[in-house]
Amino acid sequence: MGRSPVRDRLDTVFAFDRGVLVLSVAMFAFSLGFQMTTRYLPEYLQVLGASGLVVGLFGTVGNAIGALYPYPGGAISDRIGSRRALTLFGAVATLGFAVWLGASWLGPIQVGPFVVEPWIWVFVGLLLAQAWKSFGLGATFAVVRQATAPGRLAAGFASTESVRRLAFLLGPVLAAVLVAQGADFQAGFRYVLALAVGAGALGTLVQHRLYDASQDSIGRAFAGIDRIVADLRAMPPSLRPLLVGDTLVRFGNGVVYVFLVLVVTRWLAVGLETIAVGQWTWAIDLAPATFVGLLFGLEMGVAIAVMIPAAAIADRIGYKPVVASGFAVYGLIPLALIVAPAKPWAMIVVFGASGLRFAGLPAHKAAIVGPAATDAGGRVTGTYYLVRNVVVIPSAALGGALWTWVAPPVALAVGGAIALCGALYYVAAGKEPSIVE
Repeated sequence: MGRSPVRDRLDTVFAFDRGVLVLSVAMFAFSLGFQMTTRYLPEYLQVLGASGLVVGLFGTVGNAIGALYPYPGGAISDRIGSRRALTLFGAVATLGFAVWLGASWLGPIQVGPFVVEPWIWVFVGLLLAQAWKSFGLGATFAVVRQATAPGRLAAGFASTESVRRLAFLLGPVLAAVLVAQGADFQAGFRYVLALAVGAGALGTLVQHRLYDASQDSIGRAFAGIDRIVADLRAMPPSLRPLLVGDTLVRFGNGVVYVFLVLVVTRWLAVGLETIAVGQWTWAIDLAPATFVGLLFGLEMGVAIAVMIPAAAIADRIGYKPVVASGFAVYGLIPLALIVAPAKPWAMIVVFGASGLRFAGLPAHKAAIVGPAATDAGGRVTGTYYLVRNVVVIPSAALGGALWTWVAPPVALAVGGAIALCGALYYVAAGKEPSIVE
């Protein structure tokens, strides 16, 4: 009796070595912590007294961290091995979650002539919490690169991404449930932050105890700026148009990303009170802060549903069309939010469609790391993200200025237009990558 094509595809996607599987478990734990917390942090900042401009600056600080962390993170991974690197980064990130939790109990602190507002600690926690996500980026790419056959890279990244996106699905939904349990948003969000600390500690322990480091390829020591310049010059040609298009897309997304939660909770103020289907009516009372968590969960549910089929298509027909399709969705969603009515069904449609932007993510990652030599995957990844994220740094500040001083629809329109320019550039100039055997 023959095996079904579906079974063969699932085996292809999920049959990887222990390193990839352990990494997937750690990804689930940390992603659960991140997605329970970070999507709500703009609302948390405003509850703690921050303005819309401060929310934008928070996003820009996050962008700056994303630009500064990946390259040394990739270099550290190549130098000391993925297991030690990921353990270190995991412990630091867990401490960051704890700082966010502590901020909820701190009031203004007088330090001489200055007042330290409680929202400042959210910035401090961000410096730590981003460690696993950004420092560990090169290490996670390197693990998959070393453990996966060249012709299966998109499927390899689909396996880790699908597990991670499962946490992206559960995280906001679980956060919405916990937020609803509190007397107010701040009280409910404390439950979320406490659970994030536990998830981070579990992820750190799992990757330290179970990850087999015997297959790690240890590269050269970090050689500072000279190494960065050399890696930029040696970047495979197929990465250059991808980098330009991706940078424009991420800049546009950065203009609007931190404000998506505020679109639902404050600008449109959309909650969910009743559901009627024919003669049946269910009484529901979901505040906007709870409803937006369910919307983020819906977005990730769509992402999980399309990611593995999209990876299979990419491995068969090429990475470029799949990546370009995902880029286009980044630009269309902010524009859709401008014209969407302030109704629950409209938010469900828009956020569901937003999940389609993740369809190209496994192919995108494979296109980045595939052209690299096996023992240089961390550095190539770090270099790519260093360049992209440096350019993207001011995007959230621009979004904050437009949101605060002009109008929310203008911020959404500018972000969407920039992202669409990036998608069109990649369609015109992008090349199919050559995967190194």
